Amino acid sequence: MGTQAAILAAASTSKGNPYLFPIIIVALFGLLYFVMIRPQRNRQRQAQQMQNQVMPGQRVRTTAGMYATVVSIDGDDVVLEIAPGVNVTYMRRAILNVVPDDTGDTLHTDGQVADDTFDSDGQMDGSGPATGKKGSPADATEDGTATT
Repeated sequence: MGTQAAILAAASTSKGNPYLFPIIIVALFGLLYFVMIRPQRNRQRQAQQMQNQVMPGQRVRTTAGMYATVVSIDGDDVVLEIAPGVNVTYMRRAILNVVPDDTGDTLHTDGQVADDTFDSDGQMDGSGPATGKKGSPADATEDGTATT
């Protein structure tokens, strides 16, 4: 009987600010808003603005990771050219970002390798697409010549 009275006395004599818990909950929600919700809204607003400013002729990347050129825009739909003569229709929301025109391609429009892919010794620096004899990497020797 004495232990029950001691437990009840300890529980009833607990002192503390009754407003502390609600203040902590409000502060945590405020922190959650400024750390997670507000930055996400800003990213969504920027993406919406970028999607509304897309113009025909621009290179874009879709949310699926496909690179394409904008051919035409019709309301919420965008016609993208993913290969020469291959047009597909996407929703405007599917455009993730606009790709800059300077992509650093190593091939000229005539199919010749750009001069900047060669190092000072006249050897390929490996930054461009593979050219030369066909075969698998297993067919090559250490000096780079083909074994077949």
